[in-house]
Amino acid sequence: MKEFLTFAFLGIGLGSLYSLASQGLLVVYRGSGILNFAQGAVGMVGAYIYWELDHQHGLPYGVALILGVAASALIGALTQVLIMGPLRRSAPLVRIVATLGLLIVLQAAVILRYGSGVVVVHSELPTTTWHILGGVAVQESRMILLGIAVVITAVLFWAYRYTSFGRATAAVSQNQRSAAALGWSPDLIATANWALGAGLGGLAAVLIAPIAQLQASTMTNLVLAAMAAALIASFRSFPICLLAGVLLGIGQTEIQNYWDVHVSGLSPSFPFIVIVLVMIVRGQALPLRDAFLQRLPAVGRAHLRPIAIILGIAIYSAGILALDKSWVNGFITTFGFGLVLLSIVVLTGYTGQISLCQFALAGVGAYIASRLVSVWHWPFELGFIAGIVGTVPVGMIFALPAVRARGVNLAIVTLGLGTAVNLLVFNSGPLTGGFTGTVVPHPKIFGYDIFAVTYPQRYAFFGFVLFILAAVSVSSIRRSRTGRQLIAVRTNERAAAALGINVRSIKLYAFGVAAAIAAAGGILIAFENKTIFYGQFDPLTSINAMAWAVIGGVGFIHGASVGAWFAPGALGTVLGDKIYGNLGNYILLIGGGFLLLTVLQTPNGVAAVQAEKLRPLGQMIGRRVKWLWAEPKPIELPTPERQRVAPKTLRVDNLVVRYGRVTAVAGFSTEVRPGTVVGLIGPNGAGKTSVIDGITGFTTPTEGRVYIDEVDVTGTGVAQRAQMGLSRSFQSLELFEDLTVLENLRTAADPRDKVSYLRDLVYPVNPPLPGTAVAAITEFRLGDDLDRVVENLSYGQRRLLAIARAVAISPSILLLDEPAAGLGESESRELAQLVRRLCDDWGMSILLIEHDMDFVMSICDHIEVLDFGKQIATGTPAEIKSNPHVVAAYLGVEDPEEAAQAAEADAMKGAVG
Repeated sequence: MKEFLTFAFLGIGLGSLYSLASQGLLVVYRGSGILNFAQGAVGMVGAYIYWELDHQHGLPYGVALILGVAASALIGALTQVLIMGPLRRSAPLVRIVATLGLLIVLQAAVILRYGSGVVVVHSELPTTTWHILGGVAVQESRMILLGIAVVITAVLFWAYRYTSFGRATAAVSQNQRSAAALGWSPDLIATANWALGAGLGGLAAVLIAPIAQLQASTMTNLVLAAMAAALIASFRSFPICLLAGVLLGIGQTEIQNYWDVHVSGLSPSFPFIVIVLVMIVRGQALPLRDAFLQRLPAVGRAHLRPIAIILGIAIYSAGILALDKSWVNGFITTFGFGLVLLSIVVLTGYTGQISLCQFALAGVGAYIASRLVSVWHWPFELGFIAGIVGTVPVGMIFALPAVRARGVNLAIVTLGLGTAVNLLVFNSGPLTGGFTGTVVPHPKIFGYDIFAVTYPQRYAFFGFVLFILAAVSVSSIRRSRTGRQLIAVRTNERAAAALGINVRSIKLYAFGVAAAIAAAGGILIAFENKTIFYGQFDPLTSINAMAWAVIGGVGFIHGASVGAWFAPGALGTVLGDKIYGNLGNYILLIGGGFLLLTVLQTPNGVAAVQAEKLRPLGQMIGRRVKWLWAEPKPIELPTPERQRVAPKTLRVDNLVVRYGRVTAVAGFSTEVRPGTVVGLIGPNGAGKTSVIDGITGFTTPTEGRVYIDEVDVTGTGVAQRAQMGLSRSFQSLELFEDLTVLENLRTAADPRDKVSYLRDLVYPVNPPLPGTAVAAITEFRLGDDLDRVVENLSYGQRRLLAIARAVAISPSILLLDEPAAGLGESESRELAQLVRRLCDDWGMSILLIEHDMDFVMSICDHIEVLDFGKQIATGTPAEIKSNPHVVAAYLGVEDPEEAAQAAEADAMKGAVG
């Protein structure tokens, strides 16, 4: 117990510093809604400035400390003014990547000025050791650090709860327009919070430097441990953040004392393990209703263009054959990192999963292949295949948190997983060969030596072929039904699940495919040398890889080859060295700066700009060289078949939906039979959409049951209910904006067979649209717009497409959420006729939410009325019209008799008029 308590007190000091750094994250997040991945790097700059002023220039400790913290605060303020302010309306990925760009720039600048080695920093705090509780050693400095953390936490808690600045920050975080109307400047509030948060990061870095020592990579990784504490506090509570940070510090020191002897790297991995566990427990299976508003950068169509392919192969092949060895090595590195970036195109560009562990997965592939070849003497060909295949399940394990995390949270989890792999495996001597590394024989393909040192051109062509094959495979995925499902999940998980797409399976598939591609890149990079050191597959390079992918164009295959030029040792480095001599030393700094410029000016990446500028030139050349050009074929549709759907009845018994302490639906019951339309009406906020969410599985009912033809589906998922014939539209449409009209409909109507997941890797097959989907195109008059991207449609067309997509899966039960919202009177009348035909001619069971009473009364067979979550009336349209309780609800009066009199007076006025 004495030893345990001694290390616990040591951990209190470390945990106090974690809490300080995490408080800075909370402050920035409160003021701007941004998770600052550069928090550790910003603090690191302050720590280095403090060290230089104090240790080299002899300034007093207090003065050097204040100037170091002020430098961090200044960087924070400038970040908001110059970067985050202009990006306030950008996609979450763009804002995350902007903080990664800042991290890269600051770390590269520090390394250029101070070097990458360890700098010893002497503590200015007292070194007295107390002995309490029968000899338990307690260092005075650790208690001082705890006291600093407690005081700062108390001040922050008071300031953000009781001062006008705190109230202004809360107002800005909730609604910037309303806050501005009250006289608070959102930009000024955000700048102040960025400065304060960055200053706290600088203070934490200065205080932790004597404990962890001052080194660029170590100080940058401080933010990862701080994120664990902030995540536990839900980025809201300062006291919880303090407690979580202290407990993390204690846990880390105890593990270091008791377990690190047996499992190397376990103690520094502890915060990342906590991150993963918290996200698995707390994460959300499906996003909230407004998640579809968070747009990602553009995604390409991935058509195979013969002109571009021939030119690319010719240029790269000529370069490999004609240029010297330094260039050839640059080609090898470019192809290796290009494969890693292709994996990011699949995972982030196509599926919307922000993964910061792809280079770690590349390392896993390299590790498996090299150990099999070196230790078990496998042939290189088999080791290469085993490395790729063996990395797939690892990638799918990494995907498990992605089922319950997304956006910023997923970025944190994947970065933590990659860091844990680096600490536990890649830096473990017994697992990697120790200081001598893993020595591998020359790689050979069917006996043909391709070792990069001896035969660099052969190895370069091997990498080139790998990249081409991977690029063609990624193109096949994009053009296939699997690709449409990936992009559907990326654009709108809720809408994808409502169409019967298994979101979890799609994410697992994307992580698996991306892991395989990344593993190929990692093996190519590792086997370029005879001795492999796995430490090169570090977390920072995973961050850099995401940055390079965004620079190139994360949604474009060509973007992977463009972004790979920015990797150290790649063609960009070689070109810079040839022109400027030692530009390679500045490649990370240049890449980080270029990344910031890219997200500010062209967030879709260089490839998107190139595609737009070069498309007319390619078309002109293609038309002159006929064998390279095929005129676009008009879309041909099969004969429409308006078949009646399988008849099914929807029954809802006493449905109760609660959000926390708020009861949104308090006991709703109804039955919707085939060939009938049941209306669900009520004032705004009555709980109508919550009813549909409860029926379709987006919200788990607190009480009640949902039946489809007497089958209880209350416990089944959204996709399973859709596959049983239950479909819905959304009040906010929630279309797949990056797809065309036809692709939206195909996504709904595509078969869900599992064979296509493998076949689409090499040969995409698009089955013909079923007759019911073609009939939906005809019914909703979408035939002339099939090749148009959704974002280019008018509002009325988007409304029709939303319903047509729900109909395209041939549902037996259709739930429509305000389908006529925003339409004109004539459009609304036509839509009402369409909905009635779906009921009469198709045999669907339809539950309709609508505020247009003429629309409802003209087509509904039966109507249910909600008010404040309670079902206040049920009956035919005629009965509902004359029901005084319904009139009272709509007029906002409590007395039904008063409502009846008001309704009668309105009727008299209408008669007189």
